[in-house]
Amino acid sequence: MSPPTVAESPGVYPAGYGTRLRRPADPGRRPNILMIVLDDVGFAQFGCFGSDIRTPTFDRLAGDGLRYNNFHVTSICSSTRASLLTGMNHHAVGMGALVDHPIDYPGYTGRIPDGVEALPATLRRAGYSTFAVGKWHLIPRWDTSAVGPFDRWPLGLGFERFYGFLGGETNQWAPTLVRDNQMVDQPRRPEEGYHLSEDLADTAIGMILDQQHVRPDKPFFCYLAPGAMHAPHQVTEEWSDPYRGAYDRGWDDWRDEVFAKQQELGVVPAGSAASDRPSWVQSWDSLSPDERRLFARMHEVYAGFMTHTDHCIGRIVATLEELGILDDTVIVVTSDNGASAEGGDVGSVNEHRLVNRLPDDVALNLAHLDELGGHRVHNHYPWGWAWAGNTPFRLWKRYTWLGGTRVPFIVRWGAGVEQDGQVRSQFCHAVDIMPTLCELAGAEPRSTLRDLDGTSFAATLRDGAAETRTTQYFEMYGSRALYHDGWRVVTDHMASGFAVEDKVEGSRDFGTDHWSLFDTAHDFAEANDLAETHPERAEELVRLWWAEAGRNNVLPMLDVFGAPKRDVHLGPSPMPSRQTYVYRPGGSPVPERCSAPLAGGFTVSAVVHVGDEEPSGILCAQGNWNNGWALLVVDGDYRYVLNRAGSEIGLGAPCTLGRGRHELGLEYRCGDGDGRLTLRVDGEVVAERGLSESMPRRWQIGDAPLSIGRDSGFPVTPAYRPPFTWNGTIETVTFEVADPEHGTPSLGSALVAD
Repeated sequence: MSPPTVAESPGVYPAGYGTRLRRPADPGRRPNILMIVLDDVGFAQFGCFGSDIRTPTFDRLAGDGLRYNNFHVTSICSSTRASLLTGMNHHAVGMGALVDHPIDYPGYTGRIPDGVEALPATLRRAGYSTFAVGKWHLIPRWDTSAVGPFDRWPLGLGFERFYGFLGGETNQWAPTLVRDNQMVDQPRRPEEGYHLSEDLADTAIGMILDQQHVRPDKPFFCYLAPGAMHAPHQVTEEWSDPYRGAYDRGWDDWRDEVFAKQQELGVVPAGSAASDRPSWVQSWDSLSPDERRLFARMHEVYAGFMTHTDHCIGRIVATLEELGILDDTVIVVTSDNGASAEGGDVGSVNEHRLVNRLPDDVALNLAHLDELGGHRVHNHYPWGWAWAGNTPFRLWKRYTWLGGTRVPFIVRWGAGVEQDGQVRSQFCHAVDIMPTLCELAGAEPRSTLRDLDGTSFAATLRDGAAETRTTQYFEMYGSRALYHDGWRVVTDHMASGFAVEDKVEGSRDFGTDHWSLFDTAHDFAEANDLAETHPERAEELVRLWWAEAGRNNVLPMLDVFGAPKRDVHLGPSPMPSRQTYVYRPGGSPVPERCSAPLAGGFTVSAVVHVGDEEPSGILCAQGNWNNGWALLVVDGDYRYVLNRAGSEIGLGAPCTLGRGRHELGLEYRCGDGDGRLTLRVDGEVVAERGLSESMPRRWQIGDAPLSIGRDSGFPVTPAYRPPFTWNGTIETVTFEVADPEHGTPSLGSALVAD
């Protein structure tokens, strides 16, 4: 008897086989989705929302689609992104504050809980291709190394491809990049014309083309988070110089002009009153000529950065148009919070001064005036421009006043929205994005943790009178608010201890916080506090806030910058406490929170082998010339260079090493005003010096990975030019730290209200 052959047998596929190869049956063509999430963009900083900053791409999307003037976010980046991608309130998914500082309470773990199906996973299951490009900022810093865990990296939450950076910010000229689950070098050097926004646009276009070349019948979800307009505000003079002189009139007059334009455009109701300028924000007329010149140039650079970002996104939109799929794509544009005041009252040419608790001053900033936007600075504008950028609202990023929570929001869908250029005024929130996009995509979320907190506002795309949700709480670092049926209450609480905002007026004590009440249906900018006029309504909304806080893991509250009440420890960190760290060349750079903690004192020993060539190169390095350190041999000297927020401290000695094995050492003894650095070669002291200031606990606001045997990006000192690689052999680089816990200190200034 002959056995059956494949040719003679019917095809029988295993159950489910091919589901990833064949598009699931659906009732019709589902739209592609392009979600654009910008950083630190205020309500008034797009042209289509009243600004004179040139944003032709965003203006075109708004003109072909809809602008929402009552859309809200959480007031900080990690929290908003978590809500956008889960449809749940940020405390409910462990993102009550910045992911950089997780603590051991459910609302603040910094880890999206098991049982939450994120938007990319839902859409992927529904047959979408999914890819993310740009900023992530949804995992604790110590989970960002080459060993993960990867379950909350982009691919772990449902994206099939990723290219970008994992932290809260990065240098636009020399970013710390990741592709999928692996760290990678930037594709070209800063001096070769590299800029992160352009690289991200190139990558997004490439991913869209890859998908369309192979499966044009299959919809895609592209999550684009470029990191702009977060500091550092970096862009070439080609983009910033066209704005020279445009802001010499200052933020007071600019805000008045923008407010009038907003009413003309209809994004602010005619006849509305704007909130007043806070007393701690200087009037432009009170500034000196040097201050005006400096602050105007800082905003020129910001404006150029915005126009450049708009241009990069415009290239992606043009690609969709060339492919004939622009009208089949739902494009959503928003910001994670309002404009940022982290530059303080005089701005900063090096935002890492904030990390080091070093004050900024006008003289220092003026010394770098001509470098603003360039390679040597890490600049941020002063808070007067943040106040103006959030016109007509009060305050800015990190607070639950409207300046922090109400942001520009644009939706364009050529095939599904015919209300071109109109303004929608229904209340919407970041948590509503996921259910809205799922409805448009015909996808059903399957989170088991809890039902989605948001609801779809898809009906508003076609109906300007469609109803939306009526209740939403807000909380961020003790600042609290609640919206309910057209009314809103908000506290005057200010998180203290954050140096750039010590001048901000408000309550630093939860027990004395004042709750203001606003009728948002008739007071667009919350300019008229009605708490004394309607005390019963205010009390009702405050009680509702407490109920929502209990339901969403807001309690106990964290005022991370307040006066100490008790220790709140960063955690839970998976990193074991150890005193000895041994590194070898060839591995990926080690993220700062996963590398040896140096602030409490350390010794480092590099065992090297020297051949015929005169030794030269990096032994180990962390950070760059904005803030960092390097141990190296260059120009015949063995050196340690400490660059503290742009101020360079050096220690070195001539280094003559013969062939063979050598040990190059460094010791840092931590002291209160009497620290000491010592260099050794083969056990012999070759140089030493005192160090009056302690090393920082943290080197970079974004990330400063530790590199062994090479340095890329920007150097720590101009004495070498990356890529700078050790030209011999490195056997090991060993750190012995004096205080194993020094790298993950308690939030010593934290206040917890039970």
